[in-house]
Amino acid sequence: MAQTFTMEDLKERLQARQHKMTPQRQTVLQIFLEHPGEHLSAEDVHSILRENKSEIGLATVYRSLELLSDLGILQKMEFGDGCSRYEVNTTNPSEHHHHHLICTNCGKVIEFEDDLMDDLEADIEKKMGFHVENHQVKFYGVCKECQQA
Repeated sequence: MAQTFTMEDLKERLQARQHKMTPQRQTVLQIFLEHPGEHLSAEDVHSILRENKSEIGLATVYRSLELLSDLGILQKMEFGDGCSRYEVNTTNPSEHHHHHLICTNCGKVIEFEDDLMDDLEADIEKKMGFHVENHQVKFYGVCKECQQA
């Protein structure tokens, strides 16, 4: 199960990787704490910052998101539309994270918690000698709302 993080938790994770919590990084991370469960693009983050009268530019947002993603603090996801989206990386290395259901009609992303991949991973390890450390599963289809429309 995913856990909830505070700004102090995220600051400790950043410092453990020899990076400082700059005011810009803190502001960007605060956006994710205020929008739990949302998959935000750099443009989404920048738009929220502008609404909040922040002076942080789009290039700084991109740099911050890339660094935080490279450090494993944010998880970067691609949903096939050419736009990277991010969320706080809540994965425990001993557990797998949630998966995503992506509506090909409206673009909505729904998180799916059940992990049905354990047997497949064990089979891969047994047959191929390959130890799976993590995985991502994305299901593409049409959401309930779009089907009803």
